[in-house]
Formats: sequence, C-alpha cells, structure tokens
Amino acid sequence: MFNKLKAKIENKKANIGIIGQGYVGLPLAVEFAKAGFKVTGFDTNEKRVSDINKGISYILDVPAKDVKDLVNSSRFKATTGTELLNKMDAIIICVPTPLRKTKEPDISYILSASDAIAANKRKGQLIILESTTYPGTTEEIILPKLESDGSKVGKDFFLAFSPERVDPGNPKYKTKNITKIVGGVTPNCTKLARLLYFQAIKEVIPVSSTRSAEMVKLLENTFRSVNIAMVNELALMCHKMGIDVWEIINAAKTKPFGFMPFYPGPGIGGHCIPLDPLYLSWKARQHGFEVRFIELADEINSSMPHYVMDKISSILNSKRKSLKGSNILIIGVTYKKDINDIRESPALEIVSHLIKKDANVYCHDPLAANFRIDGKKINTVKLTKENISISDLVVIITDHSDVDYKLIVDNARLIFDTRNALKDFKSSKNIIKL
Repeated sequence: MFNKLKAKIENKKANIGIIGQGYVGLPLAVEFAKAGFKVTGFDTNEKRVSDINKGISYILDVPAKDVKDLVNSSRFKATTGTELLNKMDAIIICVPTPLRKTKEPDISYILSASDAIAANKRKGQLIILESTTYPGTTEEIILPKLESDGSKVGKDFFLAFSPERVDPGNPKYKTKNITKIVGGVTPNCTKLARLLYFQAIKEVIPVSSTRSAEMVKLLENTFRSVNIAMVNELALMCHKMGIDVWEIINAAKTKPFGFMPFYPGPGIGGHCIPLDPLYLSWKARQHGFEVRFIELADEINSSMPHYVMDKISSILNSKRKSLKGSNILIIGVTYKKDINDIRESPALEIVSHLIKKDANVYCHDPLAANFRIDGKKINTVKLTKENISISDLVVIITDHSDVDYKLIVDNARLIFDTRNALKDFKSSKNIIKL
C-alpha cells in the first residue's frame, strides 16, 4: 500500500480530495491542481461548489482565472456529495473548528468529515487533518473511526496532521511558499504526507508525531495572541500617561534584534488568534494545568471592543453629545486589513453595541457589501463627502488600503482612529487615536 501510493504521488496520478473549500481549502486545492494533480473540492455549501464549477473565486487570494483555467482543464472540480471520497487517494480535511459559547472546542465539523471518510474509505488512502485543533485530536478522534472496521493505520491507510498556516491578504506569503509542518501517526504516514505536500509546496518539515504538529499551530497563534494583548495593554497605559503608543512601537522596532513589533487595535478577529489559544487552554485544563498567560491575553484582547465603545461615548460626551441619536460612521467591518472575512471581527460587537444604544450607525467597507448583526442584515454605504460630513464621529475599525482617508480627514468633524491609519495626517486637529 505504501509503495503503491508513493508511486501515485510521485507520478502525480493520485486523486486528491479536499474537504472544505474556504480560506484554507480552496487555495490548497488550486496549488495541487496547478502542480498537475486531479483535485476534487468537497463542501456542504452549494453556492461555493457552484461557483468553483463555474470558474468563480470567492477568495481574494485566489485569482478567478486560476480557478477557471483549472476547471476548464478538468484538473479541478467541486461537489457536495461525499461518495466520491472513495475515489480519492489522498484526502485533506480543511473544515472550521469554532468555539462553543462556553469557550470549549467544537469539533463537530471534524467529526462530520471523519464520518464521511469512514463511510466511503478504501484501502491505500492517505488522510490528513489540517483544521486547527487541540493536541491529540487526530489520534483520539479520527484514528478510532478509521480503524473501526479492522483496518490498521500505517498498513491499510495512512493518517497525518499538517497545520494550516495561511495568512489571508498577505501579499508575500501564500500557500505555496509557506513552510508546511507534517506529523504522522506512523513513520510511513509522515513520509507520505511530506511527499504529497512537497509536490505543491516549496518546503515541508516533518515533526515526530501528530500531537507535535497539532501543538505547532497552537504555539504560533498563542504567541501572537499574548503579544497583541501585551501591546493592547501598553496602549491603554500610554493613553493614561499621555504618550503616543504608535511612536513608541515605531521607535522600538528600529532595534535589529530582540524585538518584534505588534500593534494595538479595537480587538482581534478571524478564525485563528481569538480561538486557537483557547483550544490549548481547554486541553491544558484537562491535564490539571492552568495557562495563565493565555487566559489573561484572552481577557485583555476580548476587552478591547468594550474599551472602544467606552471611548466613543467619551469622545461624544466631550462635545456635549450623547450616544443616543448620534450619527456614527464606521470605517471597515472585516477583521483584518484588505480581506473580505468578517468572522469574529471586533467591528461586529462594536456596531451591535452602538445600535442597541440607539446610535445611528452607518458602515463603509470596500470589501464587504453587507453583514449580519443579531440576525439582521446591514448593508454598507459608499464613502461620500455627505456621509462623512453628517457624521458626529467617524470610527476607523479596519484600515483597508482602498479607502480615501484624505476625504475623511478633510470632511469629518471628529475621527477616532483605532488602527493608526491616519499616521500621515499629523497636523489634523480632528483625529483622536486609540
């Protein structure tokens, strides 16, 4: 089984199935198809499947031309059905891993994908989990399902974990040139997983086990979460002391060693940094260990939207205006600059709060035509001189590149800049920083 699958991968004759066609799965599918493999994307979202098969890309980092060319060449297709999993030589799971309201891991999507594979599997397949999760998931959850019929890992099938490391909107690092980490249940599992990724990705590094590979991703994002929390706390302290935190960070980063710049903001968002450290925290508690840094970082980062809300009220009060009835223009609702992903965006919590306080809220985002707050659809507005000038306060939540900041500065009465987007307008008197 090992030699047969190895030969298929080396000759690019292996059929690759990728479950989940979101921000991780679609770019990965495109890279494997570009490398010469036949790739099938599996997704429960019928619109995504339809778009792929029409050659349409809904991910900004994936050019529509690439999808169209690959679909037309019959190297890439998508389906909502799971029966084709039986035809795949390698299956990669790229599904979401959210948190429950209790901040416990929700691996229901991983369970569903595993059940679909188990129901349609055959001998000689390589299965790889990419979804971020707690250490032990691959061997404790997926492996028993695949061995339930008497099959043996490393002999009848191969199982590995490789953490996704995409950075949506990053112009330099894409799926192809981000180093891959792989860890298999057995040495042969690791070898096959490494070989597969090496066909489409420049560098692939093996680690000793699936648990180690699972921990790598959690370390990466916990590192970011803790450092963002530290600089957020520093920003609040600098505000109390009358010091410009942005100036401090820019000066500190001139040191060529021993310092890495992180930046404060209105809160953290996306599917990784707000969630991944809490997966690690949950697993640590199961082993009787309290991760105090992680818990404190989550507390600080989660408090930033509330700080922004309080600051908005304070700014309006200083101008003898109440929050109720004030016109507030929010700039940017996605969680990160220059991407169209709204998941976990701090803007959602801030906008929801302002609406509940009876403020008149308008949102502009060049990458999001609409979004939902408490089940209600909210359409974004165009950035016009009129929309700016009628606003009592303009709040910059996400600093997209494609925003006319000069138009804002020239026409706004007051601006609350939570991202230092207006750093080039130092002489303006109507700008208040985080």
